[in-house]
Amino acid sequence: MIASLQSAAAQVRSAVRVATEGLVGREQLAELIVLAAVAQEHLLVIGPPGTAKSAVVRRVAQSMGGRYFEYLLGRFTEPSELFGAVDLKKLREGTVETDVSGMLPEADIVFLDEVFLGSTAILNTLLGVLNERRFRRGHTQIQCPLRVCVGAANGLPDDEALAAFGDRFLLHLFVESVPDNQLEAMLSGGWQSEQRPVQQLLGLSQLDTLSQALKSVDLDQARPLLATAIRRLREAGIALSDRRIVKSQRLIAAAALLSRRTQATDADLWPLLYVLPTQETQQRGREVLRELFAASSNSHLFSAVEEATLQPLSRVNRLQETALELLQRPLADHAAVESLLREIDANFDSATLPEPLQGLRGQLASQLSGGA
Repeated sequence: MIASLQSAAAQVRSAVRVATEGLVGREQLAELIVLAAVAQEHLLVIGPPGTAKSAVVRRVAQSMGGRYFEYLLGRFTEPSELFGAVDLKKLREGTVETDVSGMLPEADIVFLDEVFLGSTAILNTLLGVLNERRFRRGHTQIQCPLRVCVGAANGLPDDEALAAFGDRFLLHLFVESVPDNQLEAMLSGGWQSEQRPVQQLLGLSQLDTLSQALKSVDLDQARPLLATAIRRLREAGIALSDRRIVKSQRLIAAAALLSRRTQATDADLWPLLYVLPTQETQQRGREVLRELFAASSNSHLFSAVEEATLQPLSRVNRLQETALELLQRPLADHAAVESLLREIDANFDSATLPEPLQGLRGQLASQLSGGA
């Protein structure tokens, strides 16, 4: 069992890299989609139009395989556009059944853009699909194969009913446009990504292997830390519902599995940041939980960890991956090597530098001096 879990977890990083190739600054979103899928929870992405939200979800879905359903909701979207039309032949016979062929109830991965524009009828039906993985309409009752639903919107709603619906998405991610210093990389990467098909590297069976192991994760070590984190958030005036607190354990367990462990530790507490529902509470929560997040790391989801905690240890895996890439190049990129060495030295001194990264730093320094 352990071998199959480790094998499944090992596929994640490759899948994320392929899915986000050329999409600058969107690794965090791709990693959170995978985390949500393993935890069997859902992700709400808030950000301005044109920030590659749909592109990332679509490419992650392609890397996973399975059936994918995507829809842009509007004020006049009919339930049949998402869930399928009523079967007229059976209706004439007095039975109200829905033909769901190729529609949302049959999908493994779902992306709903402008999700808060859905009508009451749509959102009520969605609640059953999201919460219970069950579609009910008339005489039709179907168990849905849904692994993860990603909803997107330009902002959080003020309407209380819509806010309650948004709360059903356990993970909340706030994205911004690519900053000025990354524009050249975005232009180059975006041009290439449009012309490169996405290879399927992470199958649904591997996701299911990880999801099914969720309940076997030992949370005894992490649970007291989670309770301490909740108390500190409450002391700072940041409240979470009991439901969100309890469900956050699924994310912590998923984070442990994706680090190829069946025991959650202080390194896996970081998903709690994304459970905080607003951008303001996430910014404040990052400071409140700074001490508890100090040990946060994940060898496969390191962009999500780094953005959540902004701690030196959260950067180790990214620095190691970048170092290995530079060392494998036939010709040394002196500017990139110098930049990476500066970042390593800015985050660690000789006493705190982790041993694997210490060895890579030495190789980079030798490469730089040898090519000088």
